[in-house]
Amino acid sequence: MLEVRDLNAFYGPIQVLHGINLSLGEGEIVGLVGANAAGKSTLMFTLAGLRTTCTGQIFFNGRSISDLAPYNRVPLGLVLVPERRRLFPFMTVLENLQLGAYARTARLVGRETLDEVFALLPVLAERRQQAAGTLSGGEQQMLAIGRALMAKPQTLLLDEPTEGLAPIYVSLLFSLIADLRRRGLTIFIVEQNVHHVLNASDRAYVLENGRIVLEGGGQTLLNDERLKVAYLGL
Repeated sequence: MLEVRDLNAFYGPIQVLHGINLSLGEGEIVGLVGANAAGKSTLMFTLAGLRTTCTGQIFFNGRSISDLAPYNRVPLGLVLVPERRRLFPFMTVLENLQLGAYARTARLVGRETLDEVFALLPVLAERRQQAAGTLSGGEQQMLAIGRALMAKPQTLLLDEPTEGLAPIYVSLLFSLIADLRRRGLTIFIVEQNVHHVLNASDRAYVLENGRIVLEGGGQTLLNDERLKVAYLGL
């Protein structure tokens, strides 16, 4: 469903990603782990089209999207839930959700999708008229995911979704991720919470200094001594 070939990304003259190759099959949960500043968020931004200085190829459903703007990738079904959620804090929960359905194809079924999101995440239905900025951190993360679901994604890019969350919301989040996969979504999740993400993932990649240094089954990597070297530098 998503394939990356020889991807390089830059911040000005500084190269952050080096020859990234990875793939996501339809219906998979694929994880990406790595230490701070390994380049994880840069990769997510690049996949979503938010990094303009890059080389290499990105394919989605067999189509090259390397030259597409972010707003043209979303209607194809590739949707990012960004790190730190990036909600509109003074707008209501409902308004934030409605903004997720800005693409024409999503707007056409917006009412039906909203009902589905409220059924999946009932806390959002309860808080629909509440300002997003007054929600707890866990509720805000659920809202960020709900907003992404309003865009009718095929593949969901989750960037550090557990950051700052209480343990109960971390568990709820991974239960939600499993539920979304059962509903047919493909999910690429970037996390520093190695244990949780590898337990949840069918496959995973380890990123170190902008390079993929390990890949394999989630459970296999959990038991791989090389992960300690790549992730912790031990």
